[in-house]
Amino acid sequence: AMAASCSFRSAVRAPPPPRGLAGARRAVRCCSSAAPTGASTSKLVLEVKERLEREHPGLPTGRSGRDDDEMILWFLKDRKFAVDEAVSKLAKAIKWRQDFRVSELSEESVKGLYQTGKAYVHHSFDINGRPVLVVVAAKHFPSKQDPLENEKLCAFLVEKALRNLPMGTDNILGIFDLRGFGVENGDLQFLKDFSD
Repeated sequence: AMAASCSFRSAVRAPPPPRGLAGARRAVRCCSSAAPTGASTSKLVLEVKERLEREHPGLPTGRSGRDDDEMILWFLKDRKFAVDEAVSKLAKAIKWRQDFRVSELSEESVKGLYQTGKAYVHHSFDINGRPVLVVVAAKHFPSKQDPLENEKLCAFLVEKALRNLPMGTDNILGIFDLRGFGVENGDLQFLKDFSD
């Protein structure tokens, strides 16, 4: 198996106590950088929010929308606090979420591929308290599975993992189990969609 930061056996432990859904969303990957002071950060978040409202008024608001402070801050960190880059990337992400109808995805809507066991959110957390998303490459057959359904499964599982983030954690661990992987399982498009 291939993991982003450590082996599966050493990565998994019992989950921390649940803390509810409020503020549970975080980032898929770590984007830490030298952050400005609290007041400066708040000003940058406000600047991004105002620009999104002015330049992209059609984007939704609310959770994962153009006025979501937590999401704006994550994109600022991801872009090393470059406002122009954060606005551009955030607008694209929100538009994709809207067009792809991420908020409507459910276990029922991805049931067919979910039941294959090709990817799942592990019931335990890693040693750093992060949710663990496992992809079993040998169960992925791109020639027999609809690419759009694969993308839906990927988005659903990432959202599920993000909902399980403990307070203070802003990333998840992705493990790609390559045991039994063969040519028939190779799918660069799925890996690209998964990592985006």
